[in-house]
Amino acid sequence: MTQRIAVLGATGSIGDSTLAILAAQPQNYEVYALSGYHRLDKLLALCQQFLPKRVSVPTAAVNNFAQRLNAAGLDIDVVGGDAGLVDIATDTQTDTVVAAIVGAAGLPSTLAAARAGKRILLANKEALVMAGKVMINAVKTYNATLLPLDSEHNAIFQCLPLAIQQDNTQVHQPNHGVRKLWLTASGGPFLLQSFEQMQQASVAAAVKHPNWSMGQKISVDSATMMNKGLELIEACHLFDLPEDKINVVIHPQSIIHSMVEYSDGSFLAQLGSPDMKTPIAHALSYPDRIDSGSQPLDLFALSGLEFIEPDLQKFACLRLARHAMQAGTQATIVLNAANEIAVAAFLNGQIRLTDIANINSQALDEIQVSVLDETADIEDILAIDKIARQHTNTLVAKLA
Repeated sequence: MTQRIAVLGATGSIGDSTLAILAAQPQNYEVYALSGYHRLDKLLALCQQFLPKRVSVPTAAVNNFAQRLNAAGLDIDVVGGDAGLVDIATDTQTDTVVAAIVGAAGLPSTLAAARAGKRILLANKEALVMAGKVMINAVKTYNATLLPLDSEHNAIFQCLPLAIQQDNTQVHQPNHGVRKLWLTASGGPFLLQSFEQMQQASVAAAVKHPNWSMGQKISVDSATMMNKGLELIEACHLFDLPEDKINVVIHPQSIIHSMVEYSDGSFLAQLGSPDMKTPIAHALSYPDRIDSGSQPLDLFALSGLEFIEPDLQKFACLRLARHAMQAGTQATIVLNAANEIAVAAFLNGQIRLTDIANINSQALDEIQVSVLDETADIEDILAIDKIARQHTNTLVAKLA
């Protein structure tokens, strides 16, 4: 049966890769809905190509975008804002939600999809960084399916026994023998440069990732290794493990995407070319396999694989993420919010790249919020997120 897909964040790099696979598999998938925020010209072109039934845009753009669709002869339902995204994510006609909206903006629709019992392909790591317990509880309560799209988490998922794939609490059963998870990191564009060189880094240098084609925000996060810190927090929730059971290793070639260490001394690793179409195809077709369209890995062309321990003084954001996970959900919300504000300030030329870690550290130290309990909901989470953003804006203003 054809699977109806809603791609939330269709105009970004994950959207590009997802839609390329869907276009090549029309017998298996129908593009039911799309969303976009900034690149509405691109979204219009995607609507013309894929002819979705529904599309979501910013609230202020709804009328204009509807007129543009009509002018193009397209009869597509247009909705707007968070409410529109939630409406599409919970639509009874939507089978699978690709959650690829960057940042905290993706949380409400992803959580709504979980509560509607949808199959969720998760690229929005902030949904788990900010609301990990709430998200995982919703997935289990409403019998939703959560499949990771991040190459690292998808790799770990593939290397785990079926019992753990189906129920993450099974990771604690001794017979499965899971000792540790290993997240691999590329090290970003400044791996071989000094901290002093990072201090002087331009925006162009920071977003020039050596291996992956990604958006600006995630590219900066890779340069500071905050991306790996957020992935560590995400892995804790996805695989029901404390942060001390998850190691990070720099692997500059980005061939091994992550590993699972077992109690018998075995390491199971997932290898592949650095192409997001591979994990997306895995999640789309799970438990089956389809052709992703990615370039096959040429083992004979590999000259060597390196593994390097991260420098936590140079990449302080990774250390901060570990501390935040130890402190609890309120700290991970603050860290995520502060980082989004700080990265935007760097991209706008207000602060240096190395100031991002300092601002994140200050935010964690200075923002005092009540401890969230198990009953916390999205309103509590977004309230802390708002406080953190306001405070971080003040920190940025002082520095700038």
